[in-house]
This record gives sequence, C-alpha cells and structure tokens, in this order.
Amino acid sequence: MISAAERVRLARAPERPVTSDYIDNIFDEFFPLAGDRLHGEDKSILGGIGSLDGIPVTVIGQLKGRTIEENIERRFGMASPEGYRKAQRLMKQAEKFHRPVITFVDTPGAYPGIEAEAEGQGEAIARSLAVMGRLKTPCISVFIGEGGSGGALALAVSDRIIMLENSIFSILSPEGFASILWKDSSRWEEAAEAMKLTAGDLKELGVCDVIVPEPAGGVTLETPKVFARLREELLKTVSELSRISSGSLVEKRYRRLRMIDRAAKKKPSDETDGRTYKSEVEIWQE
Repeated sequence: MISAAERVRLARAPERPVTSDYIDNIFDEFFPLAGDRLHGEDKSILGGIGSLDGIPVTVIGQLKGRTIEENIERRFGMASPEGYRKAQRLMKQAEKFHRPVITFVDTPGAYPGIEAEAEGQGEAIARSLAVMGRLKTPCISVFIGEGGSGGALALAVSDRIIMLENSIFSILSPEGFASILWKDSSRWEEAAEAMKLTAGDLKELGVCDVIVPEPAGGVTLETPKVFARLREELLKTVSELSRISSGSLVEKRYRRLRMIDRAAKKKPSDETDGRTYKSEVEIWQE
C-alpha cells in the first residue's frame, strides 16, 4: 500500500511527464495559441487547438519545465493572471466553435509574486472558475501531477475529473498545511494522510470520476501504456458528454459542484432542495 506522502513524492517527481508530453502522445495534431489579448503571454500555461481521433478539441494545461532554466521561465507551472486570462480566451473560443475543452492540471498553485497580485491574480482565478463553470461545451480535467489550491481549481471546474493514480489535488501543499495546523512543516507526511489528497481518496469523496493506473514507481516517458489508457478514456468521455445538450451540461456541472463530498451522496428532495437548485441554476446562468 503506497502512502499519501509517497504519492506526493511521485506526483512531484522531475522525471514525470509534463503537459506537452501528454499532448504529443495523445493528440493527433496540436496548434498552440498564445497571449491573453490584454497584457501578455504566460509560458506556464500551454493552450491551443488539437485533434483527438479526428475530433477537434481545445487543450489547456499548466506546463512545468524539464530544466532549471525552463522551470524558472515557466515559474514551475505556476500561472500568472495572463495565463488564466489566456485560458479563459481559449475556453470562450471553444464554446463558440462547439469544441470540447480538455485541461491538464499540474501546478503547486497560482504564482504568488507581488506583480501577479498587482495584475489581479485573485480576479483572474475567480473569472476562470466562472467562465469554465458556465461553458456550454464538454469540459474534462486531467490531473497528471500536482493539483494545488485555486491555481489548479481554475482549470478543474469540469464535467469529469480524471486523475492519474499518483496525482494529487489539495487546498494547499502538505507542508503549508502542517505549518498552519501544527506550526511544523516537517510533519508534512502526516498532513498528507490527513488531507485526503490522493486520487483514491478523492474518488471516494466523489471529486474524482476515473483513476488511470500507473506502473510501480510512477509514470515516465518510458511508459506509453499510460498515454494509451488516458487517450482511450478521453475518447470515451468526449463521446459521452457530446451527446448531452449544452443547457443540460451546464446544469449537470452545477449540480456536480454543489454535491461534491457529503452532498454527492445525498439526493435533494423534490420539495425543498430540488426546487431551490432549479432557481439557483436559472440565476447562475444569466
């Protein structure tokens, strides 16, 4: 049995494939698009138009580097406001042309620098949540490594969440959790267990829909079976979601978000919660 702490280590492993590796191994074609049309280009977000077995899709993902230089340039996959606004632009374009949106999540969190805050980091993340939540086209999020805080959530308000076996999703890092709760970051392994951040934990909580198995020791570029399994899962999910009307997609996505964790195991009654839910959806979609 692999511990939560070990899965954290595997999720952060430098040899783990990054978003560009999944794009190269899963999609038939990919044409990258740059810039947010407001301020600039953020190299920590890779996005563009791809082809999945002949199906046009929009692909967006956080991008870590392979070398120190690349990681500095991409801020270790931590996006700035420009990155989230670029993602929003691509999502809106996908909706206009009825393309499914596939996001790849792999970030410790949003970039915490002073310049990012000055340029509206909080607003950019909040706007991404709102834009993705209202998209009238299928949205699928794939967790391939770390999924930290609002920086990850900004690309994960989706109809389906697929997680690689050793990926994680949490409100903050285990080190940060331990520092806040126990004033001792060295207890991060204990924190990892308590946070329920693994794919298995999140599937039990109703957050994750599908777990893609990995080989012992984690996925690397030398394990093509993982890419093949993920491609197959994406094809199946895109096909399933494409049969749902745009209005129903938004409604179901809203219901999913409202019912995560304990609410996910409880069906609202027709007389109370059900009626309130319908009213909120109508207001939320305006």
